[in-house]
Amino acid sequence: MSEEVKEVSKTDYSADSIQVLEGLEAVRKRPSMYIGDTGFKGLHHLVYEVVDNSIDEALAGHCNNIDVKINEDNSITVRDNGRGIPTDFHAKEKKSALEVVMTVLHAGGKFDKDSYKVSGGLHGVGVSCVNALSTDLKVTVWRNGKIFRQEYQIGKPVYDVKEIGTTDDRGTEVHFKPDGSIFSITEYSFDTLSSRLRELAFLNKGIRLTITDLRDKDENGIAKSLSFFSEGGLLEFVQYLDATREKLIEAPMYMEGEKQGIPVEVAMLYNNSYSENIHSYVNNINTHEGGTHLAGFRRGLTRTLKAYAEKSGMLAKVKFEIAGDDFREGLTAVISVKVQEPQFEGQTKTKLGNNEVMGAVDQAVSEMLSNYLEENPKQARMIVDKVILAATARHAARKAREMVQRKNVLTGTGLPGKLSDCSETDPSMCELYLVEGDSAGGTAKQGRNRAFQAILPLRGKILNVEKAIMYKIFENEEIKNMFTAMGVSIGTEEDSKQLDISKLRYHKIIIMTDADIDGSHITTLILTFFFRYMKELIEQGYIYIATPPLYLVKKGKMERYCWTEDDRLAAVKELGGDKESGVNIQRYKGLGEMNAEQLWSTTMNPEYRTLRQVTIESAAESDRIFSMLMGDEVPPRREFIEANAKYAKIDA
Repeated sequence: MSEEVKEVSKTDYSADSIQVLEGLEAVRKRPSMYIGDTGFKGLHHLVYEVVDNSIDEALAGHCNNIDVKINEDNSITVRDNGRGIPTDFHAKEKKSALEVVMTVLHAGGKFDKDSYKVSGGLHGVGVSCVNALSTDLKVTVWRNGKIFRQEYQIGKPVYDVKEIGTTDDRGTEVHFKPDGSIFSITEYSFDTLSSRLRELAFLNKGIRLTITDLRDKDENGIAKSLSFFSEGGLLEFVQYLDATREKLIEAPMYMEGEKQGIPVEVAMLYNNSYSENIHSYVNNINTHEGGTHLAGFRRGLTRTLKAYAEKSGMLAKVKFEIAGDDFREGLTAVISVKVQEPQFEGQTKTKLGNNEVMGAVDQAVSEMLSNYLEENPKQARMIVDKVILAATARHAARKAREMVQRKNVLTGTGLPGKLSDCSETDPSMCELYLVEGDSAGGTAKQGRNRAFQAILPLRGKILNVEKAIMYKIFENEEIKNMFTAMGVSIGTEEDSKQLDISKLRYHKIIIMTDADIDGSHITTLILTFFFRYMKELIEQGYIYIATPPLYLVKKGKMERYCWTEDDRLAAVKELGGDKESGVNIQRYKGLGEMNAEQLWSTTMNPEYRTLRQVTIESAAESDRIFSMLMGDEVPPRREFIEANAKYAKIDA
């Protein structure tokens, strides 16, 4: 697709297209109801809401360029080259359509089916919510040869929409400063925003999205900037996600078209890993809870591949049933559907409920896969061989799992001997510390509050599950101990990787490792295990990382614990003054160097500790990074380390 903007809408986009659903009330009182939270996620959601409007213009065929700037003061500027928000008089609201869009919740052209056939922003609350949660917002519109502007403070217009000049350009620019009295965090992450823009570029081929960070300039004053543009869409997306894995088949399978009136795009690629990575989207929304489109994909894949394997006679010697998830081991796939009126359900409203989508995706996948298997017999045989290997491993894993469960029954409580449990039985009150090493585990046992804190020491580095076949994971002693201590189980007849957390014994699972390279590696190994086999625990907000101090700065009887280099410098200056004499600095290399009281007061006491909650901002990007860091391919990991490690220097 060329970068020329295509005029495809037959209906004029004007003030009459703007339909008002409800007023802008209570957004500032209860912001979490509208944007999820007032922390890191909510702050970034503001940008996504504004970008969604520009993407909707692109989906309608009127925009192909979107620029996002993070300004020096952490304000945001988003500009597109769409038609520009209408500025003419809105008959019902008796004010400019621009002011209606910016100040009335759920007001926008996307509710009028003639203006927008499909909208990505319908799941959100619109730019008016961004306006309500910003101290200052300025919108500039280039439309019909004129330039219009309006400014707002805390959602209220400072002046009426005014014409400020003439132009040959067109588009909309929104500049806003999030309200620091509402958000606990006001500093934007370049990596988080660029990850979402990259994703949007893959999901909407032919659109260029650029992000510039004016807070980060080189010695020549040039700001850090990335630009994303995809001609291949999901075909390129699936290759990007799988770039760090060893491929089983060289080229992805791909289809794009309309099935049963629903636009469907699917790309899939098999690799030699043991994990299944399927990412699904509806109108650009990442549906991480799945839904009818994912069910349709799985049904089409299983039925078509099974029929081919049986027809070719390759299953004749297999003595046990091949399950659905055997066909998905080592599969990376992206499914994107555009639905005019999506119905969302599930805990976080990211599960698609439209039944008509299941058949459409099923049909699309069946046709694509049937054609591929018939035209590529060599690759087809490799895929079926991989499926049989997966089924054999699953059979062995089930036996290993049954052995673990039988052993638990025989030992009575079923809890590992190393676990020092807490007395509280309400999971919402209980914490489990996964502690690196027996020595630190012993200190933690002495320092903890026995009422609600349980300690499970882990010996050495746990198995790297990214490289391990499933039954090996269940044979690993440390992983078995984690499963049994937490009270979770994995595997059903239908899905060997289905997690059951109904008997989860702790709602805070805290990884506590040394503040050094080895400790970071162990944390990454444990997080890889959680991401691949217990993702639901992360999604429910149950996984945390403890932050032990790096230094103890002392002078006489005065002491300060320090978590960063800046803390250390400030403590040295505070205790030592300008001379900094007589100040003793102790660097904690491991948890075992602290006594029980120190570990409690700095790292385990709920009143003073800092816990970092583990969240998944982008499932697709997390999948790629875990695969890169923990997989077999060395070059991508080397590049990542050189680009991201502050002091890394890798010699040839």
